[in-house]
Amino acid sequence: MVETHDGGPGDGAAEVLDRPLPDGVRRRVVQIVSDGFGGLTLAELPAQLRQYARFAPNRRAKFAGNAMAAAVESDPLFRQRIGEKFRDAQPELAGALDAGSPPPAADPLDVAAAAYVLRPPGWVKLVTAAGEEAQRADAERADEESRAELERLHEELARAREHTRTETERLRAELESAKKETEALHRKLRSALSDVKRGEAALRKVQAEMDTVRTEGHTQVSAAESESRRLKTRLAEAEAALEATRKAAREGRSVEDMRVRLLLDTLLDATQGLRRELALPPVSVRPAETVDAVEPGRMTPKDIAARALSENDPAILDQLLALPQAHLVVDGYNVTKTGYPQMPLEKQRLRLLGQLSQLAAQTGAEMTCVFDGAELAAPVLLAPPRGVRVLFSKPGVTADELIRQLVRAEPPGRPVIVVSTDREVADGVARAGARPVASVVLLKRLS
Repeated sequence: MVETHDGGPGDGAAEVLDRPLPDGVRRRVVQIVSDGFGGLTLAELPAQLRQYARFAPNRRAKFAGNAMAAAVESDPLFRQRIGEKFRDAQPELAGALDAGSPPPAADPLDVAAAAYVLRPPGWVKLVTAAGEEAQRADAERADEESRAELERLHEELARAREHTRTETERLRAELESAKKETEALHRKLRSALSDVKRGEAALRKVQAEMDTVRTEGHTQVSAAESESRRLKTRLAEAEAALEATRKAAREGRSVEDMRVRLLLDTLLDATQGLRRELALPPVSVRPAETVDAVEPGRMTPKDIAARALSENDPAILDQLLALPQAHLVVDGYNVTKTGYPQMPLEKQRLRLLGQLSQLAAQTGAEMTCVFDGAELAAPVLLAPPRGVRVLFSKPGVTADELIRQLVRAEPPGRPVIVVSTDREVADGVARAGARPVASVVLLKRLS
């Protein structure tokens, strides 16, 4: 039996730390608690830590670090149990702390964290000294980084000065080159002005030639107009001949039209006689009646929102489930972790599915409960309750995506109600035509 060192006379239980626990010491304390956590039974754990009992040590330290640090500080019995596990794991360091002579070569943070958990006489001094040592090390490291940064800035300044000098020389060379190019452009400009004057003279010559061509063009246009009038006369004669031909064709086609009309009347008389012979009833169904739509007087999930009920009123859920062929899709873990998150996942599933089975029996609506398969370490052996379809998402597929697939699989117009507090899921299914309902509404209805 390991002798406990918490609360005995003359030990360090009465000492009080008058400042916050240094961050480095706190991280080591959380690691000690996480390492000893797995050796305790569920009954030996504080209530706020039992939900992390099955977590791996690293994952436990990541998600339950604050809760474990608070439990060690406020729960002496839990701290004593963790201290016993630490004594079993590191008896030499624990014995040295009990003797009041911590190993000089040990890391001050490890010594302070062990003293914080074991609470030997003088543990406050060890924790304080470790915090000061950590601050001093941080200050030295910051000073070293500052010196390195200063040297780097000096080097960058020297490089910038050298770059500036080089750039200045380059710009001077470019300026000289630009001056030479400007002089060359001036010479080209004077040459271009001479070319413009010669071009103006050539333009005047071309304009004179164009006047001559314009005169000749007028003469040719007059001749073309005369030819156009002659062609119009010939076109009128051709149109008259075409109209005479069409008239002759219409007179010939009228005989054919009469024969087709006689044949059509014969077919109509035969059809009416066949209808009387077979005693066919008149048509009662029209094509427009085969189109799927919402008729006046029928309700849809969107009509429920128009009623004077609060969004959190469970009566809304009853009204939605009363719609014809209603389908209720439930985001399982979203509901259970909203209503009773402290229970293990298996009991959460069993409780929700039992309540959904009762609701299905009361309403007669189709119900599907979706759970995230990423939370499972092995396949679930579960007999779905009567009236409830239970689905787990495949690896790589979230429960949210599986819910959206279920909504898209339903035909347009069927009342589909999705229970989830996830805003992204609610917006996605609403765009697909489903009616989102908050998880707290279903919990109220089930209770």
